[in-house]
Amino acid sequence: MLISTATLAGEAPALLGNPRAEETHRFLNESERRFLLAAVDRLIPADERWPGAAEAGVVNYIDLQMAGAWGRGEMLYRHGPFRRGTPMQGYQLEYTPAELFRRSILAINAHFTSQAKSFDQLPAEEKDTYLSSLEKGDIDLDGVPSNTFFEFLLQHTVEGFFSDPIYGGNKNKIAWKMIGFPGAYADYHDLIDKHGVEFHREPLSIADGPGYHAMTSSTGGK
Repeated sequence: MLISTATLAGEAPALLGNPRAEETHRFLNESERRFLLAAVDRLIPADERWPGAAEAGVVNYIDLQMAGAWGRGEMLYRHGPFRRGTPMQGYQLEYTPAELFRRSILAINAHFTSQAKSFDQLPAEEKDTYLSSLEKGDIDLDGVPSNTFFEFLLQHTVEGFFSDPIYGGNKNKIAWKMIGFPGAYADYHDLIDKHGVEFHREPLSIADGPGYHAMTSSTGGK
């Protein structure tokens, strides 16, 4: 499932924690980052006007999420029994989100290594074909159904592209500028009665609000 930046809708992401957004490697190793950079850039590719997911910092968002409480599974019930459930029952595997990403990417990289190639070196068309095969669920990724991994990957790609930059993605607020979203912190009294007006101001993130700066100053954060 490839998403064009020209057709993406601005749905609110389900934010999964509140890590800081420094460009620091916290969970992902280099081979995992290479795979994800190549994969997310096919899910939301650049076009003639806007950058894609990789340039927008989506992999940094995923890295921070996997290193945090949510990635470690601290918000999941993990006492089993673990059985294959119906789609209505949601996630049923025993792995934490971080374990799911690591296990799946390791299996994918091993598959391509056995063929003396790597996913990030494939032509764009072959990358799309392989991602489509993951989406169909035809591949076992060392105990992880490939469609489950694909759904996680797509979910985090969209979240990282549209979420507030404090979470590590949406670098330079590029996704908000693309869809004309004014930002998470906004107070535009002069526009309250106007409709259908194209937005030309710089979007404001949570970090741009005075409350955020007061909070981080009092706690010694950035």
